[in-house]
Amino acid sequence: MTETTEQQVEAAQSAALRLANVDADERDAALAAIADALRENSEAILAANDADVAAAEELLAEGEYTQALVDRLKLDEGKLESIAGMVESVAEQDDPLGKTLAARELDEDLELYKVAVPIGVVGTIFESRPDALVQIAALALKSGNAVILKGGSEASESNRVLYETILEATEDLPDGWATLIEAHEEVDALLEMDDKVDLVMPRGSSDFVSYIQDNTQIPVLGHTEGVCHVYVDDEADLEMAADVAFDAKVQYPAVCNAVETLLVNEAVADAFLPEMVERYEDAGVTLRGDEATREVVDVDPATDDDWATEYGDLELSIKVVSDVYEAIDHANTFGSKHTESIVTENPDHAEAFMTGIDAASVFHNASTRFADGYRYGLGAEVGISTGKIHARGPVGLEGLTTYKYYLEGDGQLVASYAGEDALPFTHREFDGEWHPGHLADE
Repeated sequence: MTETTEQQVEAAQSAALRLANVDADERDAALAAIADALRENSEAILAANDADVAAAEELLAEGEYTQALVDRLKLDEGKLESIAGMVESVAEQDDPLGKTLAARELDEDLELYKVAVPIGVVGTIFESRPDALVQIAALALKSGNAVILKGGSEASESNRVLYETILEATEDLPDGWATLIEAHEEVDALLEMDDKVDLVMPRGSSDFVSYIQDNTQIPVLGHTEGVCHVYVDDEADLEMAADVAFDAKVQYPAVCNAVETLLVNEAVADAFLPEMVERYEDAGVTLRGDEATREVVDVDPATDDDWATEYGDLELSIKVVSDVYEAIDHANTFGSKHTESIVTENPDHAEAFMTGIDAASVFHNASTRFADGYRYGLGAEVGISTGKIHARGPVGLEGLTTYKYYLEGDGQLVASYAGEDALPFTHREFDGEWHPGHLADE
């Protein structure tokens, strides 16, 4: 009999409690098994993906899907190998669980430890990229969390085969540690279970994330769209700036860390824009610009809507600004708090930009495309959080943990620390790692 969503979530609750106590070696072995299974089952995975892509291309032809969505959907042998490698990279990360984050002596033989633990049951709702399912499952497993996975309908065939491959590879783990749901009504049911689900992580548009936030009491860690900027300063190395601006748009335009607006200081616009525009156009980029840009190069006019648009494709808007502070104001006004970059040889301008920008990641002389969990050395990412609470930027293993306080005592009573004859607290910080019963061992 098919389980209800509530039964699936209850199974995840039970699995989360047991998975938190699965040792690191066993979790790493399960990740290695997933990587191997992905390679061994590549033919079935790619066949399922071909079916998804074919259906998506039909809807693209009808104008219902964008090319960016279809591009994000596609898998091939190389992509699948990179996904398997990503799982192995997660396994190679340090165990995020059981770390002592702080240790404080309250009194002799009364020691308080702050220790990293899993969040518990994590619900994730994500877009068309099938690799997201594997990334999220791998990070959840490594961090000891049970995970509810909801992918987009456009990737349903791929997601089913990937999920089945993961389950078969981890049959020794607690049942229910990973669950795939597919129907919208299952999502609605999930959002009502604030007593059973500890965190929801949606990946999608701002409207989609807002919908999730408005329809649940579960804490939400949102991954929204990426309206990213590159600012070419008046003291930039223009050759470097051209390379950074090109990579940030063209290397892979369908992702949230690709640049959508290029800001150029008016002092270098005449020297920089003509060759930059030619390079973009040779790569097939559709360009739009403000009035000052169009006085230098021949591009279509940009509208106010363009400044706040995530194109996710070979499209770019260009604006000429007077100085670094106008660039900061524009990025803070129209950006999505994802990733911003300045190209300059002036350290004061770099500092002003990096400290003045309100974004999860701010770069100096580097492409926005580096904003990625794998590239940050996190193994992978569940998503990129543009909020400021709990986790920010690429959310890896650390973002999937919380902490508990463990108090190790030797029969102490609060009454001893109250009243006229109260004992004093020492409240002394010390270096130490928690393990149960160590005071008795001493």
